[in-house]
Amino acid sequence: MSPPGPDVVARVVPLFATFALVMPAVGDVVGRMAHQGRQERLALAFSGTTRNSLVVLPLALALPDSMGMAPIAVVAQTLVELVVMAIGVRLLPRLIR
Repeated sequence: MSPPGPDVVARVVPLFATFALVMPAVGDVVGRMAHQGRQERLALAFSGTTRNSLVVLPLALALPDSMGMAPIAVVAQTLVELVVMAIGVRLLPRLIR
């Protein structure tokens, strides 16, 4: 079996990006339903978007070689989160009122 390659990243990045784009809206809606203030809704939006993937990276690295895709997926998800959070820090406070 050949090692995982760029095709793995191409398959998972759209999924991670979609999740990262949907979750701020979900956090805002859930916060509104719970009658939370603006700051709390912002916290929900950011918390829902980030999943602390670096916490599971050591676990993914400890998996057998047959699951070699796992560390690649974790790192790809971390990079997507980083980009989305860098944009979100500027954009979300303007969107969540």
